[in-house]
Amino acid sequence: MSIVKVLEIIASSDKSIEDAIQNAVTEVSKTIHNIDSVYIKDIKVHVKDGKINSYGVICKVSFRVD
Repeated sequence: MSIVKVLEIIASSDKSIEDAIQNAVTEVSKTIHNIDSVYIKDIKVHVKDGKINSYGVICKVSFRVD
């Protein structure tokens, strides 16, 4: 039997939603191993002067506990 934990992470990027998700995975991977999946709970963009300034995501990262 394995145990799975879930962390809720907020990440952002100036480039894209995909890059914000990758930033979340990259940062979590520095301290958490055995990541199984990432669920995107919410997506938002910040707008400045009528243009998208940055992208943000709220992710739930699932990982197996050793």
